[in-house]
Amino acid sequence: MGLPDRTEYSRRDYLRHLVAVGGTAALAACLEATEDGDAPTGDPAERPPRQHAWNDALDTDEDGNLRPPEHHVLLALRLRTSPDAGARQQVETALRSLESAYAYDTDGLLLSVGYTPSYFDRLDARSPIPEPDSLTSLESPAFDEFDALVHLASDRADVVLEAEQALLAETSEPNGTAMEATFEGVFERAEPRRTGFVGPGLPAEHTDLDGVPDSVPEEAPFFMGFRSGFAESQAPEDRVTIQKGPYAGGTTTHVESLDLQLETWFEQDNHVQRVAQLFSPVHAAEESVGEVGEQLGTATGVAGEVADETDTHAREEGVVGHAQKAARARDDDGTPPLLRRDFNTVDGDRPGVHFVAHQRTIAEFVRVREAMAGQGLAGEGVGQRLNNGILQYIFVRRRGNYLVPPREKRALPARERTSDTTSTTEP
Repeated sequence: MGLPDRTEYSRRDYLRHLVAVGGTAALAACLEATEDGDAPTGDPAERPPRQHAWNDALDTDEDGNLRPPEHHVLLALRLRTSPDAGARQQVETALRSLESAYAYDTDGLLLSVGYTPSYFDRLDARSPIPEPDSLTSLESPAFDEFDALVHLASDRADVVLEAEQALLAETSEPNGTAMEATFEGVFERAEPRRTGFVGPGLPAEHTDLDGVPDSVPEEAPFFMGFRSGFAESQAPEDRVTIQKGPYAGGTTTHVESLDLQLETWFEQDNHVQRVAQLFSPVHAAEESVGEVGEQLGTATGVAGEVADETDTHAREEGVVGHAQKAARARDDDGTPPLLRRDFNTVDGDRPGVHFVAHQRTIAEFVRVREAMAGQGLAGEGVGQRLNNGILQYIFVRRRGNYLVPPREKRALPARERTSDTTSTTEP
């Protein structure tokens, strides 16, 4: 993929395209286009012990919902050597070098490292997480079978690009800070490289792309046209943290890459229909959402009565909402089990979403995803996909399961005793 023509895009969109392209040339172009000066530097000692503890570093929107970083890279890695003490020290030193180069905030860098079942197979150890699998009869995705995944996130495009290059020894002084070690010789780049973005107005800047219609709302932060990540619909970080066993303090992550059928979503259905399918028929009837979800504040309002009426809505309204279906899988006290950090993507020059979810166990993700599938809902007009939330418009392309250890064990976690490892699968 070649570099974009700077004259054809706004500065913001140009930077987004550079992140999608990646590599040394894209980084050079990004640094040339960046007008914000150096990013703030950091101190590894100021980072929390949980890799997934990003909330304290995030900004909030006008309603108090946490605002995700604007730029994201999911860097896939394949192990090239035995994960011995020397390799572990090298990986940890490389990560700490990045933490010195960039502050723990969205003007700096947020990062986490997760490991696949394939990694634990290399250790000849029982994996603490299951292999990914198809979760419904409607999908036949590819699966992540490399060894590790680094999630890099920042409000600055140059930071995520430079951090990626630094880990792979393709630049030596990110943000003016020398790398004391890199991943060279321990990890090599694997496929796919996944990138994306979040932010009001950003999806609408991609209407030049096939599959992105002009009708995407100007202020929408996500391609589907509405806000996401409402505070009430997100699990607290404590809820997704493993409580006991060798990986206590860590979490599990599922990455689901989705293609979106936006032309049908926006051109075939009107706003009222989109609200009913994304939230619930109640939200559509009461006009409680607004153009992009701005009327909802911090809560979708689907928990409780609206979720309990899902079957009734299927029978009587002929449509059910995506959010109301998912709310059926909440804890008894109404707490969501998933902490989502998903983002838009134009990888492969097509609109999509990389759905990134943290949860205490992969089984909890499966439970929520099965609720989203809405299988067994019976009603005139509700089919496996049709009027069954947003299933008619999303298509699963790829899945991956990851263990994200606590920060002290993030560098090539060692083989654990079977009796200890199994405890990480308990809720």
